[in-house]
Amino acid sequence: MSNLLCCSLLLLLAGSPISSTAQELSGDSMRSLDGQVQAIKSDVLSIASELNTLEERLLFPSHTQISLFVSIAEDDEFRLDAVKLEIDGELATHHIYSFKELDALQNGGVQRIYTGNLTTGDHQLNVTMIGKLRNGKDFNESSSFVFTKGVKPKVLGITLAGPGFGTNAIQVGDW
Repeated sequence: MSNLLCCSLLLLLAGSPISSTAQELSGDSMRSLDGQVQAIKSDVLSIASELNTLEERLLFPSHTQISLFVSIAEDDEFRLDAVKLEIDGELATHHIYSFKELDALQNGGVQRIYTGNLTTGDHQLNVTMIGKLRNGKDFNESSSFVFTKGVKPKVLGITLAGPGFGTNAIQVGDW
């Protein structure tokens, strides 16, 4: 009986380090596996970023690329609801503004509203803005501009102001 008890105690004592070693190995391998997952995740994000850059280069080659940016004139108090852009009589884009987007624009933010391709030469840009004045009255302003697209990428800035600015309510210029 005492032999059985001694053997049992020896097995219990011998089993304790084995089980803790197994737990340590399991913890180490889990940390190693987690590190590998994080490395793979990082690689995938890096590859996705490179693919986005490549896609932009393929879709918008630099010799045909045009980008349009929208901003609101400083200290102008009107609510911009929407902007519509046409290039050479065709709809390029339109955008309806959320409260957060409008707040960002009113605080000096700039929005890239359009990126596309154009051939070199002269083009016509029609800008329409729809909004609301401080007194609650709706307004709608439209202007047309002619610009020249060269071999290099073209970047135009569109600055919007309320109707009180007269003919300068919509301004377009090179950036």
